[in-house]
Amino acid sequence: LTFPLLSVTLLVSFGSSMLYGYNLAVVNSPAEHIKAFYNATWSQRYGHGLAPGPLTLLYSLTVSIFALGGLGGSLLVGVLVKRYGRNGTLSRSALLVLLAGGFMGFSRELRSPEMVIVGRSITGLHAGICLSVVPLYLGEIAPKNLRGFLGLMPSIFICLGVFFAQVLGLPELLGEDKFWPLFLSVVVVPASLQLLLLHCFPESPRYLLIERNDVCGATAALHRFLGTPAVQDVMEEMKEEQRSLSSVEVVSVWQLLRDRSVLWQTLSVVVVNAGMQLSGIDAIWFYTNTIFENAGIPVSRIPYTTVGTGAIEVVAGLIGVSDGETVGYSPSVPGLCPQLPAPSDRGAGWTPGAVRSTTALSWMRYVSVVCVVGIIAGFCMGPAGVPFLMTAELFTQSHRPAAYIVGGSLNWLCNFTIGFIFPFLQMSAGAFCYLVFCGICLLVALYVYLIIPETKNKTFMEISHIFA
Repeated sequence: LTFPLLSVTLLVSFGSSMLYGYNLAVVNSPAEHIKAFYNATWSQRYGHGLAPGPLTLLYSLTVSIFALGGLGGSLLVGVLVKRYGRNGTLSRSALLVLLAGGFMGFSRELRSPEMVIVGRSITGLHAGICLSVVPLYLGEIAPKNLRGFLGLMPSIFICLGVFFAQVLGLPELLGEDKFWPLFLSVVVVPASLQLLLLHCFPESPRYLLIERNDVCGATAALHRFLGTPAVQDVMEEMKEEQRSLSSVEVVSVWQLLRDRSVLWQTLSVVVVNAGMQLSGIDAIWFYTNTIFENAGIPVSRIPYTTVGTGAIEVVAGLIGVSDGETVGYSPSVPGLCPQLPAPSDRGAGWTPGAVRSTTALSWMRYVSVVCVVGIIAGFCMGPAGVPFLMTAELFTQSHRPAAYIVGGSLNWLCNFTIGFIFPFLQMSAGAFCYLVFCGICLLVALYVYLIIPETKNKTFMEISHIFA
């Protein structure tokens, strides 16, 4: 593990991956302030405020437009990495964050809710690009024995991004009404750092050799990343892959889906990416505050409880790496845990049995927190970063960009779907709605166990031969 290899991993994880996690959680705590801004602006323009329904719709658009922007970004990945390379794409995408930060930071001064929505869509576009390009870049520059460790580093920074958004959203920091535009635009700081420093590191050696036929550039990049002049073995492995692909162009998404020689690899990418989002983790992130509120946690303590879950999320992510290898409008959660009646409301119906109920409900508060923490910790120790890493490992150079487009698009579509249908699913099935997610997790686990081979310490060609 050389200093340049570790440095570029930390840089792109901090300047790109962390922003994805931050933007997932950043609109949670200032939700009421943003709604008040929308209502006041509408009143100034048209002489009357917004009704609750249209106001909720406008705010929901602000939240969900991030996922739609992410879908657009994931569809651009193939074109961008082919034209600008991996490093070049990440450098240029940082400019999108600076633009988005400007829109959101000055939205209140210019009295424009549209600027908040446009800014959120641009941050989604950036997230959609980087969520695929960062693991692609790291998967190609990492030696095979470090591919798992470096490839899972972005997932740690996604957890850190969520945690930082939760901490900065506390009332003592940027959680007050006057600070929410600054809170949304803090993303420009990591992006600026990446923009300034990323050009100091070379492009992916695999991209230079296999797609650009730049032997000298690939050799120099390997010398820099591996810290040794003895790179003949790695060069020979890449040349073998280049020779095997000499008659194969970089394929499109349509060609990838029709190519029966990579059918199982493509199906595996579909299953693990869709399964990650349909596992229910997004529902937990989106509605954490409401779950805690309905479980009886005092409203004043909910932000701190949420920060605690974020801290455990980071620790769980670190454990996952050492093993080797939310946001949105929150409607009530009916039937999860009813609030206790106030002393003045107890009346004649309040019996000694209600004392036992009080004790049970008090315990339910802790049970709900433990359940949420357990789900988040299990996700971060397990599948959080693996689908993106696996996409890089299962395909050779010619198919890899198209595979990232497929995986990224499914990721964002499923993200948007869960955010949209979860309230309706919950209204119809109550707490039993989580059994749906349980079934999906079981099916994905069976598929991974039965179909996907171990890829640790194997070259891309060896993995391809195993599937063949």
